[in-house]
Amino acid sequence: MALSKVIHLDDNPSSEVDMINSPPHYTSGSIEVLDFIKAKLGMCATPWEGYLLGNIIKYLSRYRLKGEPRDNLAKARFYLDKLVSEVRE
Repeated sequence: MALSKVIHLDDNPSSEVDMINSPPHYTSGSIEVLDFIKAKLGMCATPWEGYLLGNIIKYLSRYRLKGEPRDNLAKARFYLDKLVSEVRE
Protein backbone atom coordinates (compact mmCIF):
# COMPACT_ATOMS: atom_id res chain seq x y z
CA MET A 1 0.00 0.00 0.00
CA ALA A 2 1.55 3.29 -1.11
CA LEU A 3 1.28 6.25 1.19
CA SER A 4 0.31 9.57 -0.23
CA LYS A 5 -0.55 13.02 1.02
CA VAL A 6 -1.66 15.28 -1.79
CA ILE A 7 -1.88 19.02 -1.30
CA HIS A 8 -3.04 21.69 -3.70
CA LEU A 9 -0.86 24.73 -4.25
CA ASP A 10 -2.59 28.08 -4.10
CA ASP A 11 -5.98 26.34 -3.52
CA ASN A 12 -5.81 25.18 -7.13
CA PRO A 13 -7.06 21.60 -7.56
CA SER A 14 -4.96 21.15 -10.71
CA SER A 15 -1.72 21.86 -8.83
CA GLU A 16 -1.46 18.64 -6.82
CA VAL A 17 1.77 17.91 -4.96
CA ASP A 18 2.42 14.49 -3.43
CA MET A 19 4.12 15.33 -0.12
CA ILE A 20 4.96 11.69 0.68
CA ASN A 21 6.25 10.19 -2.57
CA SER A 22 7.57 13.28 -4.34
CA PRO A 23 7.76 16.37 -2.12
CA PRO A 24 8.99 19.54 -3.83
CA HIS A 25 11.84 20.06 -1.34
CA TYR A 26 13.43 16.84 -2.65
CA THR A 27 12.54 17.15 -6.33
CA SER A 28 13.75 20.65 -7.16
CA GLY A 29 16.54 20.72 -9.69
CA SER A 30 17.32 18.21 -12.37
CA ILE A 31 17.72 15.09 -10.18
CA GLU A 32 15.64 13.79 -7.29
CA VAL A 33 17.59 13.67 -4.04
CA LEU A 34 16.89 9.96 -3.49
CA ASP A 35 18.36 9.13 -6.89
CA PHE A 36 21.49 11.17 -6.12
CA ILE A 37 21.92 9.53 -2.71
CA LYS A 38 21.52 6.07 -4.23
CA ALA A 39 24.16 6.88 -6.85
CA LYS A 40 26.65 8.00 -4.19
CA LEU A 41 26.22 5.15 -1.69
CA GLY A 42 28.69 2.94 -3.57
CA MET A 43 31.57 5.04 -2.28
CA CYS A 44 30.77 4.20 1.34
CA ALA A 45 32.78 1.53 3.14
CA THR A 46 29.95 0.56 5.51
CA PRO A 47 26.15 0.85 5.70
CA TRP A 48 26.59 3.27 8.62
CA GLU A 49 28.72 5.58 6.45
CA GLY A 50 26.02 5.37 3.78
CA TYR A 51 23.36 6.36 6.30
CA LEU A 52 25.42 9.33 7.44
CA LEU A 53 26.21 10.43 3.87
CA GLY A 54 22.56 10.11 2.86
CA ASN A 55 21.49 12.40 5.68
CA ILE A 56 24.18 14.95 4.87
CA ILE A 57 23.01 15.09 1.26
CA LYS A 58 19.35 15.22 2.28
CA TYR A 59 19.73 18.17 4.65
CA LEU A 60 22.04 20.11 2.33
CA SER A 61 19.77 19.66 -0.67
CA ARG A 62 16.69 20.98 1.08
CA TYR A 63 18.17 23.56 3.45
CA ARG A 64 16.35 26.54 1.91
CA LEU A 65 13.27 24.60 0.79
CA LYS A 66 11.91 23.07 4.02
CA GLY A 67 11.91 24.42 7.54
CA GLU A 68 14.58 26.73 8.85
CA PRO A 69 17.73 26.92 6.70
CA ARG A 70 20.09 27.10 9.69
CA ASP A 71 18.45 24.06 11.29
CA ASN A 72 18.94 22.00 8.13
CA LEU A 73 22.57 23.12 7.86
CA ALA A 74 23.15 22.27 11.54
CA LYS A 75 21.68 18.80 10.98
CA ALA A 76 23.95 18.30 7.96
CA ARG A 77 26.94 19.33 10.08
CA PHE A 78 25.88 16.93 12.86
CA TYR A 79 25.93 14.02 10.41
CA LEU A 80 29.13 15.26 8.74
CA ASP A 81 30.92 15.39 12.10
CA LYS A 82 29.81 11.80 12.76
CA LEU A 83 31.02 10.73 9.31
CA VAL A 84 34.40 12.44 9.79
CA SER A 85 34.89 10.59 13.09
CA GLU A 86 33.87 7.28 11.44
CA VAL A 87 36.19 7.45 8.43
CA ARG A 88 39.50 5.75 8.99
CA GLU A 89 42.43 6.61 6.76
